[in-house]
Amino acid sequence: MGVRLVVVDDHRLLAEALATALQLRGHRLLAVGSPAGAALDLLTGRRPEVCLLGIAGPSEPGAFDVVRRIRRERPEVAVIVLGPLGELRGIAAAFAAGAAGYVRSDERIDVVERAVARVRGGEAAVTADLLRAAFDQLLRPAAEPDDEALRLLRSLTRREIQVLVRIAEGEDTQAIAAGMGIAASTARTHVQRVLTKLGARTRLEAAAVAARTGLLERMPRA
Repeated sequence: MGVRLVVVDDHRLLAEALATALQLRGHRLLAVGSPAGAALDLLTGRRPEVCLLGIAGPSEPGAFDVVRRIRRERPEVAVIVLGPLGELRGIAAAFAAGAAGYVRSDERIDVVERAVARVRGGEAAVTADLLRAAFDQLLRPAAEPDDEALRLLRSLTRREIQVLVRIAEGEDTQAIAAGMGIAASTARTHVQRVLTKLGARTRLEAAAVAARTGLLERMPRA
């Protein structure tokens, strides 16, 4: 069953091309427009499930203000940001603003479609390779160790450290369970304890806290 979509991009031609490709795959396009800042206007009077939002300059001040407005005024709409690979810090900024997903603007249509399906189902959508690249960039130069990192590291058990490493690598619960040789229910318990100890609501927030504090580079690898 197709997804009800609104597609907005700073480049009109890109928005129209993406909309056409998704429509050919059976999705229902409710509106197509440009620039990205006009997204909220295009949502007015329509009931999309997902808004695909192409932002050409994610590092610019206020780039994700429109995402914040959508989350505040239309919280039922999941927003996927389409951004350039060279602006990896925009990933963290996009999720901080309330985006449900982040996909490279030059990604294949099948990857975009999978991201749409994931956010429609209430999950976050970001490819593991993009997430790893983002954290590689965030950690160069390496964050200087601080008291917060030490406090967090001491609060985690060996198992929880292993789980956090896997969270940062983009693994879901099933992958964590399989990789560690434990039951999925046990993996879920470890994940929840990691989130609680890091004061995070989601896995992405936990990974962001670990990166910001320099915790990732200080955690022993199994």
